[in-house]
Amino acid sequence: MVRENTYWVKLLEESETFFGRATACLTEEDSSFAPAEGMFTVAGQVGHTALTVHWFLDGGFKDTWDLDFEQHVAEANAFTSLGAAREHLAAAFERARDCAANTPAEVLRQPLPQGEIMPGAPRGEVFGAIAEHTAHHRGALSVYARLRGKVPAMPYA
Repeated sequence: MVRENTYWVKLLEESETFFGRATACLTEEDSSFAPAEGMFTVAGQVGHTALTVHWFLDGGFKDTWDLDFEQHVAEANAFTSLGAAREHLAAAFERARDCAANTPAEVLRQPLPQGEIMPGAPRGEVFGAIAEHTAHHRGALSVYARLRGKVPAMPYA
């Protein structure tokens, strides 16, 4: 199925909104919380989500999937402020919406190259992957919030 630019823009808007609602109960004081050693902190989770939006856009539209996942983890772990991570996420979603709105439909329909990441899928499907990945981390952060004694809001309300 080929989806229109407006579909992808709306999906990205909803994804960002749902993430924001579900994680709004987390505050700057929660930035360094991680449930166990070796797991992302709250700030790291949000930072990783932002970095991955850029990763999908770069790989999906430049054919350069950066598979240095150790480096990606290190970059996410460098986030120590939830507020700063949220700013990065907002900028990443702005970039994604701009890409979705302004990429010609014929480019969105082009298949991604064969390889490890989404081989042969239409390029536009990277926007769906961004939404799925964001939902995954929204869920993880909801668990983090509960471990902090907080109740995350229903994202869809």
